[in-house]
Amino acid sequence: MTDVRQHAEEIHEQFSDHLDVTVDDVASRLDSLVNEYKVPMEEARRSVTSHYLDEAGLERDDIRTGGTSDVQVEDIETDEQWVNLTAKVVDLWEPRSDSVGQVGLLGDETGTIKFTKWAKSDLPELEEGTVYRLGNVVTDEYQGRYSVKLNRTTTVEELDTDIEVGDNATEIQGALVDIQSGSGLIKRCPKEDCTRVLQNGRCSEHGEQEGEFDLRIKGVVDDGMDVHEVIFNEEATENLTGIELEEAKQMAMDALDTTVVADEMREKTLGYYYRVSGPTMGRYVLANDVEQLSGPVDAEAALIKARSM
Repeated sequence: MTDVRQHAEEIHEQFSDHLDVTVDDVASRLDSLVNEYKVPMEEARRSVTSHYLDEAGLERDDIRTGGTSDVQVEDIETDEQWVNLTAKVVDLWEPRSDSVGQVGLLGDETGTIKFTKWAKSDLPELEEGTVYRLGNVVTDEYQGRYSVKLNRTTTVEELDTDIEVGDNATEIQGALVDIQSGSGLIKRCPKEDCTRVLQNGRCSEHGEQEGEFDLRIKGVVDDGMDVHEVIFNEEATENLTGIELEEAKQMAMDALDTTVVADEMREKTLGYYYRVSGPTMGRYVLANDVEQLSGPVDAEAALIKARSM
């Protein structure tokens, strides 16, 4: 019960200002899921947290999941972390949803990152070209690209200074030697502002979902010296393979198997040389621009060589 109790105390701390709930209440719910229904602890914790979020009328971004630390843009490579960020508003664009107050691009000396400010956050309007210290922002991830969200717990302090925004773009040239699992025709959670890939029909945040189809490739490019993990989004995947989303869906329907799409992509791309450019987020290069150079080479031999580095 010790592990359950520890998690219960952490959940209780998150909701102590919002609900009249005891640690024993939380521990009882966790214990039932973990020990009676054999639900993994992390999934049980998400389930119990979602229950109390609904009861309190809160969103997940309204509660803190841990202490905050000061970071730079290049340091953001973990999902759902609370951080403090000093950055310049580089660009603003029109939100696509009424739930979003502002959306745009923040930057510091190490690079740029997208931000979303919720409409209900009651935060001041951010101005383009101004530097802010943003406290208690939460990180998010989509296709290897990280962003930050500003919510009702975020603090905004305008600073009388300037920042020379750095460029975190990367260009690599090499052979595509592997296409990893999780590539091809995938499904994403359809819930608003959630883009997580479904695993066996389940979103780690929202449970079982029907899902919306998408295309992506998680590839490995060997430049002869190093190997680079590269994520190709739908547009880049279509350009790389010539397979569009509707065609991929029809292929999977005809075969009654989505894996045929990734198999076809491997046939079309493995062993060919490409020039890939885009920002680096964590360990991934995000392929904004892709150009085929030459090919093919022996992809299997190149992959064995790459893995031995």
